[in-house]
Amino acid sequence: MPSRKEKPRLGLILPAYNEQEILPTTLTRLHDIKLDLIKNNLISMNSFILVVDDGSSDETWQIIQQKELTHADLIGVKLSRNFGHQSALLAGMTEGAKLADILITLDADLQDSPEVIQNMILKYNEGNEIVYGVRSSRKEDTWFKRNSALSFYKIASLLGVKLIPNHADFRLMSWVAVQELLKMPERNVFLRAMVPLVGYQSTQVFYERQERQAGQSKYPLKKMLSFAIDGITSFSVQPIRLLFSIGTLILSVAGLEIIYTLFAKAFGNTEAGWSSLMISIWLLGGINLIAISIVGVYIGKIFNEVKQRPLFLIEDETGSFVKNSKQAS
Repeated sequence: MPSRKEKPRLGLILPAYNEQEILPTTLTRLHDIKLDLIKNNLISMNSFILVVDDGSSDETWQIIQQKELTHADLIGVKLSRNFGHQSALLAGMTEGAKLADILITLDADLQDSPEVIQNMILKYNEGNEIVYGVRSSRKEDTWFKRNSALSFYKIASLLGVKLIPNHADFRLMSWVAVQELLKMPERNVFLRAMVPLVGYQSTQVFYERQERQAGQSKYPLKKMLSFAIDGITSFSVQPIRLLFSIGTLILSVAGLEIIYTLFAKAFGNTEAGWSSLMISIWLLGGINLIAISIVGVYIGKIFNEVKQRPLFLIEDETGSFVKNSKQAS
């Protein structure tokens, strides 16, 4: 286990999926930031940028290969297909931890302000093993996106999922923290909840999230909702317990209705109840379908976990910097 160094070797980890429009700009900007950090004696000369091509169908991998010829600090990792953002992050962290003392993960679209990387390293030097990048505001979001995000954090908290509000996947982790994270065996990966489970001393730095400069968002509404549901069900069984409570409540209401019906029958006050009957059928039918769906989600997660399929497969990797770094160490 490496000791905390005065000038740690930094690895910047970027998952990239169809980012040909923005990636050249991103790499240039991060390269300049890395040089400034080296000049300020905050990181080692052997620090690097690692880009994980998550099965892109555009020119992303070709751009990485071209940039690697002129940027000796660049590592490219190509996955065999699109495994998803979280798996791509894990792939980058797994490879990056072989070379670096600290890793910083951020998206390739430059919306996570890389200028706060220096503050993250300073917080690390103060003794923190994990430094979370947290958005200081959501004023640039639409009303729906802003309020849906806040609702998600509130619901997740009520259901027992520990998250850092307004934090995505922009964070610094020490080698020690990364090693503990990589020991987690689950296949349903939700890093925003997994990293807080690691523990260790942590802190936050705040930044203003920027608008995407090029390309398209890889998280449309449908995918965001799926990501949120997957995250909650991966770390909490509260939805199933909630179903039991709802079922108990409905059973109680049904019991009261039976008692009322018996009294009405005894006193001859029965009335045709077609509306109430149909409402009850549709209400209970809908609740049953929701309940079965939630239980099905958990069964599906068990199905994925027991198969123990790999989270990612590496097809190719740029090698010059990797070889030089291994020789140097």
